[in-house]
Amino acid sequence: MSYCSNPHAPKARRAAVNEVVRDGSSVVDIARRYGVHRTTVHRWIKKARELDLRWNANIPTFSSAPIKNAKSLPKETVKAIIDERRRSGRGAYFIHLELLEQGYEVSLSSVKRTLRREGLTKSRSKWARCRPHVPRPRAEAPGDLVQIDTIHFHWVDGTRFYVYTLIDLYSRAAYAEYSKRINQVNSLAFTLRGRDYLGIEFKTVQTDNGSEFGKWFNDQLKAKGITLRHSRVRKSNDNAHIERFNRTIQEEVLPRSVLEEKVPEKIWQYLIYYNQFRRHSAIDGGYPLDLLEWLE
Repeated sequence: MSYCSNPHAPKARRAAVNEVVRDGSSVVDIARRYGVHRTTVHRWIKKARELDLRWNANIPTFSSAPIKNAKSLPKETVKAIIDERRRSGRGAYFIHLELLEQGYEVSLSSVKRTLRREGLTKSRSKWARCRPHVPRPRAEAPGDLVQIDTIHFHWVDGTRFYVYTLIDLYSRAAYAEYSKRINQVNSLAFTLRGRDYLGIEFKTVQTDNGSEFGKWFNDQLKAKGITLRHSRVRKSNDNAHIERFNRTIQEEVLPRSVLEEKVPEKIWQYLIYYNQFRRHSAIDGGYPLDLLEWLE
């Protein structure tokens, strides 16, 4: 049957067939009334009988694409592609080389197409955004490169909250805040409060690709003379310093037994210890706050 995108077409076909078969109307009259050729009505009747449809069952729309293409891959080749993918987990290029070595005549594009049709490849997310590349600056002075992230806390009792974290790569001075929600407005407010807390001017801020660090956040930072740089997707090592600080927060400050109402106070007390009394090997065993005061 011909392809039609009208969602009401299956119901209209059934109504036309019922008028012919059940009510005894003429095929010519029904074809004229529905605006189709009489042979089309005959095809609808034939299809209803082939599918053994009842009076109230709509006649579905079928694709006009051919059932089999003359240039389609043999079934054994398709099976070999799928088996090799599941066995090795490698990409289309390496699967193609392996099949050629096994004697299969198949192109690289056919391997990619087969993997895509079988759902064995990860398609690009429709939410993905192309971000302009910003060179990573060297942390030669306070504020040259500041990393920001969020920690998600989901307790077994259903409690859910977040902690914003920030670290200056030059001095290793850090800042953190409890938050009930994360969004771009809260991210901007946290960044500015972190800047005031450390008492330094931020030149470049680096974050992951979370929705709380989107375009509005970028525009607001840019208006304040701060450059926003995003890490590569699924490359947590790009934010290694803030990720390590996140781990420190989770291990030393917020174990799973802590109550949510105690979180802000615990974080505030820990920041004093972390910046003033906790030695850091990255700055030769010194203290972050002393380094910032010495630079002033």
